[in-house]
Amino acid sequence: MALDSLHDFLTPVDFNEITGDETYNSKHIGFHIKRCNELLHAEDADLFIIGVPEFRGGYPAAKGMSGLEDIRKEFYGLFYWHSEINIFDLGNIKKGATIADTYAALKTVVKEIISANKRVLILGGSHDLTIAQYQAYAELQKVVELTVVDALIDFDMESPIPERNFLMQLFTSEPNFINHYNHLAFQSYFVHPSMLETIDKLRFDCYRTGVVKEQIEEMEPVVRNADLISFDISAIQHAHAPANTLSPNGLTGEEACTLMQFAGMSNKASTIGIYGYNASTDLHQLTAKQISHMMWYVLDGIYKLKQEAEISDADHFNQFKMAFSEVEATFLQSKRTGRWWMLMPDGAYISCSKNDYLMACQNEIPERWMRAMERS
Repeated sequence: MALDSLHDFLTPVDFNEITGDETYNSKHIGFHIKRCNELLHAEDADLFIIGVPEFRGGYPAAKGMSGLEDIRKEFYGLFYWHSEINIFDLGNIKKGATIADTYAALKTVVKEIISANKRVLILGGSHDLTIAQYQAYAELQKVVELTVVDALIDFDMESPIPERNFLMQLFTSEPNFINHYNHLAFQSYFVHPSMLETIDKLRFDCYRTGVVKEQIEEMEPVVRNADLISFDISAIQHAHAPANTLSPNGLTGEEACTLMQFAGMSNKASTIGIYGYNASTDLHQLTAKQISHMMWYVLDGIYKLKQEAEISDADHFNQFKMAFSEVEATFLQSKRTGRWWMLMPDGAYISCSKNDYLMACQNEIPERWMRAMERS
């Protein structure tokens, strides 16, 4: 593993500065976190953590370290329920002379991690850092599915602010390695109707906040299918994340944690980014606490994933064969986690929900099946 060559791009975490007067015992996450200087022993890592103190692509631009230490302090102080999971905190990406320099550094580090078949959690920084998150896959010529959680759809072609238009760069870059894009928890009054029409023409899927809240279990397959997950805290209600000054509405803290648990349970999601935290607009570090809880649920999801059987291990799955609209179909349900898959005509299994199975039982074509066929 070449991860030990990444020191030039990283500033190690000052553990004493973060902990202050607090001391962690063997039951706290902070007691077990491994650090940048231990990269030579990272073969058994289940999750890497990277901070990116880069806000120049956002509006308004935040200064300083953007509260990464606050998030870490809260996270380190949580109890370590998942002792089977090895966590490495690599520190922070060194801020470049330009935004492009920071993108390049983040891309390099993330590319090395996913090349080693490891998973990384990125703490931002403005949401446009998703560009570098994606570019790591593009350099590896890896075709990916993206899932973004955000109150806005950052596809504003008239905005000069990278945070508001970075999806344009992702969708139009050549060569392009985006197989599919999902957008969760957009708030309709912030989104021009024609933008949704454009995204639908691309056969991409968008779910407004109300749908996510009412049918959050239906979001599990959406998150599970993604290679790259990018979460902007603007999607969380101001009451649950005071640093979000965009909107009073959105997901609750518990719903955000549930989505992050789904992300951890995905065996595809190799990069998870949580962006948009600005300590200067936070209240009593409540948003830092919220993000730390989301991180804890990523660990919880990884723990549950470790209990899951391989899909080829038939003994651990219930199999249901049927036909809907003259189409023969096979559904699998995990006996361990209760999750569902459906077999596509090309012989591949894709993630689905129990509701997809129930629709098929009523001789109705599940929308998830139709959308997958449109993209094939």
